Amino acid sequence: MPQKKIGFTIGKFAPLHKGHQYLIETAMREMDEFIIIIYETDKISIPIEQRAKWIKDLYPEVKIINAYNPPKKHGLDKESVEIQMEYLLQYIKPYRVTHFYSSEQYGEKVAKYMKIIDRRVDSQRIKFPISATHIRSELEKYKENLPENVYKDCKKHLD
Repeated sequence: MPQKKIGFTIGKFAPLHKGHQYLIETAMREMDEFIIIIYETDKISIPIEQRAKWIKDLYPEVKIINAYNPPKKHGLDKESVEIQMEYLLQYIKPYRVTHFYSSEQYGEKVAKYMKIIDRRVDSQRIKFPISATHIRSELEKYKENLPENVYKDCKKHLD
């Protein structure tokens, strides 16, 4: 019997947008199971639980894990990667993941460290040329990139 394909991704989803949705939907088509680890962040005042609810409402079949107090050290250098991977492993270790989904350069580091497949989705941002940073800075300009419930929450918190 072939090994079950279990993919996962990480992110702040601050806020959840069409680029995130494209990645999630791609993974759901390709994997038997998909796990989303949502990081706590101070980039947006919307709590992690609400950001998790956005995803769960749209994709009830995914497993969501809320990750609190992530390390402050970021980067692709060896020390930063080690710190981030130790943190991430405490959440993902119980699962027999086979693929890591991302649109970011760090995808290679995560996949290599965990000895799984690095699956990049729209890393050049061609299909969805958007970022959460743009949305947070100009909500009205980019609102068409957000699901309606996400837009409503952002409108309350970002104005």
